[in-house]
Amino acid sequence: MPFHSPLRAAAVLFCAVSCAAPGAAYAATAYVSNEKGDSVSVINTDKMDVIKTIPVGQRPRGIAISPDGKYVYLCASDDDTIQIIDTKKLQVVGNLDSGLDPELLIVSRDGKYVFTSNENNNLVTVIDTKTHRQVFSIPVGVEPEGMAISPDDKILVNTSETTNIATFIDLAQRKIVANVLVDSRPRFAQFTPDGKELWVSSEVGGTVAVIDPVTHVIKQKISFAIPGLESDAIQPVGINFTADGKTAFVALGPANHVAVIDVKTKKVKEYLLVGQRVWHMAFTPDGKYLYTANGVSNDVSVIDVAALKVIKSIGVGELPWGVTIGK
Repeated sequence: MPFHSPLRAAAVLFCAVSCAAPGAAYAATAYVSNEKGDSVSVINTDKMDVIKTIPVGQRPRGIAISPDGKYVYLCASDDDTIQIIDTKKLQVVGNLDSGLDPELLIVSRDGKYVFTSNENNNLVTVIDTKTHRQVFSIPVGVEPEGMAISPDDKILVNTSETTNIATFIDLAQRKIVANVLVDSRPRFAQFTPDGKELWVSSEVGGTVAVIDPVTHVIKQKISFAIPGLESDAIQPVGINFTADGKTAFVALGPANHVAVIDVKTKKVKEYLLVGQRVWHMAFTPDGKYLYTANGVSNDVSVIDVAALKVIKSIGVGELPWGVTIGK
């Protein structure tokens, strides 16, 4: 069965506004999953304010969209399901058979499949978005979370928090081809836009491992140091690359900062102060702004990417976890 590469968590999402005049431009829209609030906050990125709050299932975490922009897929972890949100109605309209405790998900480029990590039973599950049923599952490490896929559509990567590995899965063969040991509690993985590197963040280890996806060898580890903060407070989680692949942004959890990294040199250029316990992030479609979900301060910070400056804080629901943006 062929698979195609998914959009990132911050993939393109079209939001139609029924009252808009013919030919009017539509604002990009951000969707934020609020883990303790059992809700999704909907943000108009032009006005930079919340326009609606959608009630959803228990403990919403991972969030992604269909490539046609019709649906948002949301991990309702404590309900053991992935909910489907209609982007026109802005309400839950169905469910995908995800298996136990889905935590993070990604969507295939053609929209036919959702890939999710099942935290409680240590599986990665593939789901058909048309039938809403599982296609297959594969056992991985303990407490799987981070998900990434190679640009050539062939390799799916999962990170497991307790086993401390990045697992490489050949989708055509439906089997594991490599396990790479990384530092403690890996939470997220992301390929560089050219596919030549895989970056894996280790929350407790405090590093980002840069892995060669062909040889499965760690080329380098990136560490962080923020004046005035103890090292154990710096806990990398979300990773986002600019479209040109030159700059990476890494969310540093309870350090309340986002690190700005030169991808070529692997050097941290700057630390940006954002809200409390910054987790996952997403770019606006034009790449001008980066939105960060800040769990403890219950807000989203808006970063001007060119200026490397936080320009806005937007209050959302309780314990924001993930964010996706599109137009």
